[in-house]
Amino acid sequence: MERNLVLSAIAGVVITLVAGCGGSSDEVGGSAGTTQQAYTPRIKPASFTTRIDNRYFPLKPGTTFAYQGKSQNAPERDVMAVTHRTKQIMGVKCVVVDDRVFENGKLTEQTYDWYAQDKKGNVWYFGEDSRELKNGKVTSTKGSWETGKDGAKPGIIMQAHPKVGKSYHQEYYKGKAEDMARTLKLNGSTSVPYGSFKHVLVTREWSPLEPNVAEHKYYAPGVGDILEVTTKGPPERLKLVSVRHG
Repeated sequence: MERNLVLSAIAGVVITLVAGCGGSSDEVGGSAGTTQQAYTPRIKPASFTTRIDNRYFPLKPGTTFAYQGKSQNAPERDVMAVTHRTKQIMGVKCVVVDDRVFENGKLTEQTYDWYAQDKKGNVWYFGEDSRELKNGKVTSTKGSWETGKDGAKPGIIMQAHPKVGKSYHQEYYKGKAEDMARTLKLNGSTSVPYGSFKHVLVTREWSPLEPNVAEHKYYAPGVGDILEVTTKGPPERLKLVSVRHG
């Protein structure tokens, strides 16, 4: 986990991450996608910004998203706060997002996620510090990973220009975190406690490490993630109930 990849400084600090298993070759601003070639995202730190304004995944510091729903019949609340903090990973300055999950009113998981946007508008996911808790004590850090450590590579959490039918890596830490997504539609519509939306992006998200689990996510233009529904596996449903700015 602590072993770092070797950096190569070629033509203005280009970080090349190489993997030998399923995926595609991704460049900053490029498409992520098939499962025919090695997954080798190439990252140029100078091409990234902490200003994340992708229409389907905006992350403005000071914004807090609150979700409510059920997880295996237990009341669940998810509070995702976009902080003013940053973390530098492999030369890329990332926005730190504090995501906390509560079940039956008790904090059960706290995760710090790290995101950055490239010059073409793709939002990249550089890793997470995830902690499961019980009675206020950390019981597991399973799922944690960081780009550049132990072979972990960044993925695209949201494409700049999603295309129906295209699949892409959202994260890649072999055998530990391998989330994938596929765009299902761009013209969806749905209602949640926060409001009713049209022109909604709908994706199917899954991991080959958990073949019996999959979910659909709904992203509203200008807002972001508004609804998550499990389509395979233990029932779970989360709806956006509020967005607080400042």
